[in-house]
Amino acid sequence: MNLSSTAASGGLLSWPRQAEAWLDARGKFAWIAAMVLGFIFVWPVGLALLAYMIWSKRMFSRSTCATRAKQMFTSAKSSGNSAFDSYKADTLRRLEDEQVAFESFLQRLREAKDKQEFDAFMDDRAKRRDDLPATTPSDA
Repeated sequence: MNLSSTAASGGLLSWPRQAEAWLDARGKFAWIAAMVLGFIFVWPVGLALLAYMIWSKRMFSRSTCATRAKQMFTSAKSSGNSAFDSYKADTLRRLEDEQVAFESFLQRLREAKDKQEFDAFMDDRAKRRDDLPATTPSDA
């Protein structure tokens, strides 16, 4: 991309947005690496990146890539076809319900496994206690 195409597509002020998008595409570690390099080479740049990361909540968010992708997915515009839009909404709602049901199934499965392991532990413990010879005070 040359200077004239950059100026035509949004001016020279668009390069910070392009840099931000590039770093967002690579995740939180790219932001941290850019900040560290900024501190190493020109400390005010590192300080500015740190302030921006804190101000924009990039430092403490789970994943900027996932957040951006989710925002793009949820803010998808209507296709213009009302039948398709209602079908899409119903399908997404059904998939979300299935996801919730599957997550609850996995939780019940984990609880059942934990209970089974605990019961096996208690049975083994009781068996070992029964196998120990009984000592009486007169034996000591």
